[in-house]
Amino acid sequence: MKILAIDSSGLVAGTALLSGDILVGEYSIHNKKTHSQTLLPMIRDMLDMAEVEIAEVDAIAVAAGPGSFTGLRIGASTAKGLAQALDIPIVPVPTLEGLAFNLAGTEALVCPLMDARRDQAYYGIYDVEDGVPETVAEQSAAPIGEIVEKVNEIGKPTVFLGDGVPVFASRLREGLKVPYRMASDSVRYQRAASVAELGKYFLAQHREVPAGEFAPVYLRLSQAERERLEREKRDAGGR
Repeated sequence: MKILAIDSSGLVAGTALLSGDILVGEYSIHNKKTHSQTLLPMIRDMLDMAEVEIAEVDAIAVAAGPGSFTGLRIGASTAKGLAQALDIPIVPVPTLEGLAFNLAGTEALVCPLMDARRDQAYYGIYDVEDGVPETVAEQSAAPIGEIVEKVNEIGKPTVFLGDGVPVFASRLREGLKVPYRMASDSVRYQRAASVAELGKYFLAQHREVPAGEFAPVYLRLSQAERERLEREKRDAGGR
């Protein structure tokens, strides 16, 4: 069983190939290029280096959101195009669970934070001591103050990771009353290898979907959609 994994949900674009229990390859890039420029070339180069033909892939695991609206759409369209061409399923992996899996085996709770702008973050809280993340707090978008309150309410040591850590580090230090630490840079950001591992686990649970049925999970409206609704409200109010 060969699983191709894709994660373009945040600042890092990544792809990985899992064959059975072996991580055959993982490519990632964190720079200013858009994921539309990097993702397909990375997949091609990784498969070439691994000497694996794309037709040998049995399923595609993809970070399904939340995250960057543009990044999620690029990942979704790439995964759907490949899956439809190969007639193979897609395995959706929640982005925050993929991030939490970077710290599999950690005794403390894990709280991924992704910057959602406007003083908000996408977050979830997970127990990863046994490997696969168990949900303690469901993924959602919330103001950072509410997230700090939630962590304090749960009252257990917590590790934070994700691109929201440098953005909200001072707020975390000011508000947290539980023991905490920040994950190191080497595991802070999305890893396609984690998406591949969880994809394998979810596939065994029959959580795959046909390519045509897959859609990213955004959790909230995009800025363009919010602005459109605000304009419609203003127009309606002026009538």
